[in-house]
Amino acid sequence: MGFLHRPRERGQALVEFSLSIVIFLVLMMAIIDLGRGIYMFNGVSQAAREIARVASVHPGTVFGGPEITAVVNTQKGLIPNLGDPTFSCVNIDGGPGLDPVYGNCPSGAQVTVSIAAPYTPITPVMGLLGTWNMQSKASVRIP
Repeated sequence: MGFLHRPRERGQALVEFSLSIVIFLVLMMAIIDLGRGIYMFNGVSQAAREIARVASVHPGTVFGGPEITAVVNTQKGLIPNLGDPTFSCVNIDGGPGLDPVYGNCPSGAQVTVSIAAPYTPITPVMGLLGTWNMQSKASVRIP
């Protein structure tokens, strides 16, 4: 007889596929979640740098002028859950940080911006680690 009787292997292939696809999907979701975390970290760092740059270019706005508000709102639109920045003025020469007359950073001082955003992973594997607080600080010298 020319026909060979082979045992059916369809069920075995289905079981192997179902076991391997679960592991593959969990790893793929973890990689995507890690990418989201890196995006958040880079975004928070860039937001701090951009806000500090604008605060140094417009030092007379006492850290709340329309230019700074516009940049903060733009960064909040790019980075989810981005908090409000905190500003500080440090005079490297040892003088007062803020100008006592106008209440802004004097020329030659550094404006420092601190900002943070919470990041919650969406995958169950990385979700076990809890919420991470992405923080960044940037300083720019006022010309």
